[in-house]
Amino acid sequence: MATQLSEAKSQTELVISWEALPKDFQLEDEPVENTGQPLLAGALRESLEISGFIQPQMLIASNFGLCATINGQFIAKAPDWVYVQSVNEVVGNRKSYTPNLEGNIPAIAIEFLSETEGGEYSVKRAYPPGKWFFYEQILQIPIYIIFEPDGGLLEYYQLENKRYELKLPDENGRHWIDVMGLFLGTWQGTKEARTGYWLRWWDQAGNLLPWAVEQIEQERQRTEQERQRAEQERQQKERLIAYLQSQGIDPNNLPQFE
Repeated sequence: MATQLSEAKSQTELVISWEALPKDFQLEDEPVENTGQPLLAGALRESLEISGFIQPQMLIASNFGLCATINGQFIAKAPDWVYVQSVNEVVGNRKSYTPNLEGNIPAIAIEFLSETEGGEYSVKRAYPPGKWFFYEQILQIPIYIIFEPDGGLLEYYQLENKRYELKLPDENGRHWIDVMGLFLGTWQGTKEARTGYWLRWWDQAGNLLPWAVEQIEQERQRTEQERQRAEQERQQKERLIAYLQSQGIDPNNLPQFE
């Protein structure tokens, strides 16, 4: 009985340490499961970059190894998209990230579902642990998002009492992310020849953060509106001049009023 109790205790206890990625370590996850995932991840970053949100101390990456050592065994998982608010050192070509050792715990991890099951819901504790267990129990990432691009289903989980709890969106179908000061939600449309559902950011006032092509179109529309406004002013001036001339008044020699 004593032996069984000891074994049960050893299975529940986790000794976690934070060590850098070994040079010979290979990530267990495939780099890319389909061509749509890099587009989804890139689009999330693009609008943040254009809006001026991204700061040098932040870490935003996709298919990027998050590391921890559990009971002496090194683990690395590569979420499809991850946001770290602050790192200790800004590195240009970072290959992996170990929380606590190198900076903050990631604030958000996002997984894009594909036809191939990737362990996004796995709570497996044994080595190697499942993604859900790793994010929830080991790294304790505050926000875990699972997005199914084909159907547009967004599952938003928030860490409460060391457990992920599913949260409902607001009346606009979005989730407020306080650490970023932005809303996250789904949007349907076309970008880079991909038509379907996307994850998008909105600011606190409800304005959609644009992609580059959208920002260019917005600038084009503003330029066109300014051109039209200038043309209207020119036509109004010409009509006024014509009217004054029809009344025998020289537009260039108008009386002065005090």
